[in-house]
Amino acid sequence: MQRLVAAAVLLMASNTAWAADTETLEILGQAGVLGEWELTAKLTATGTQKEFSGPLVMKHVGVCTVDGPEQKTGEIKLQLSDASRVKATLLVDGVACSYAGRKSDSYTGLLRCRAQRDVPLLMWLK
Repeated sequence: MQRLVAAAVLLMASNTAWAADTETLEILGQAGVLGEWELTAKLTATGTQKEFSGPLVMKHVGVCTVDGPEQKTGEIKLQLSDASRVKATLLVDGVACSYAGRKSDSYTGLLRCRAQRDVPLLMWLK
């Protein structure tokens, strides 16, 4: 369960390129092998213009939900090293996971959580 949550946090989607003067950032994404977790977050700049943090929500949108979709909340810290790379730390249910992604159409990378298998994550920044 924790692996799926971490994966959802890392899979994020965005249709808009990040601008150097941006003070807020919206993340949309999908995590999990089948994209079964939807991730959303609204971040604000912290310290420098390339570092952001804020609350995130992960919603299980897979077919095998019981009694409606499961939802988890947590925190995310994101750092843009340049226009083509992003690093993030996600904290959900006391589990910290790391993410490093490269930009193509979206940021693509792996979500890594201790004692769990790495999970693909797609992320779009807006």
